[in-house]
Amino acid sequence: MRTEKSCGAVVFRTIEDKTEILLIRHVNGGHWAFPKGHVEKGETEEQTALREILEETGLAVVLDNRYRQVVSYSPKKDVIKDVVYFVAYAAADSETVRQESEISRIRWVDASDAVGYVSFDNDKKVMMGAIEHYMNNYTKK
Repeated sequence: MRTEKSCGAVVFRTIEDKTEILLIRHVNGGHWAFPKGHVEKGETEEQTALREILEETGLAVVLDNRYRQVVSYSPKKDVIKDVVYFVAYAAADSETVRQESEISRIRWVDASDAVGYVSFDNDKKVMMGAIEHYMNNYTKK
């Protein structure tokens, strides 16, 4: 059994008290998810997440590693893949630039609607935990 590891984040921004989540639609498969990618030799999980977010979306974000969730699945026979997700936030005026070879669309979605866009149940669970973390740590109470 071969193992793979990727890292990424659920990326948030707040505009005028409205919390949004960044979603990407993958060229391969057409599913909506979060920016992520393979760990390169010598990288930490956090470095991988920041690099992949920048490569796929053009965003330089601030990563919060207090939220760390791992999703494990088998993308193909004899392979187990772990994906580590963090929470990240972007400036309200951040402009996205899509990595055309991997990403067909990028969109900011209201956090209250975002779960309906995400394709996979594991990602929905990660998102719900990330929303709770973000609301508890980054929004006015």
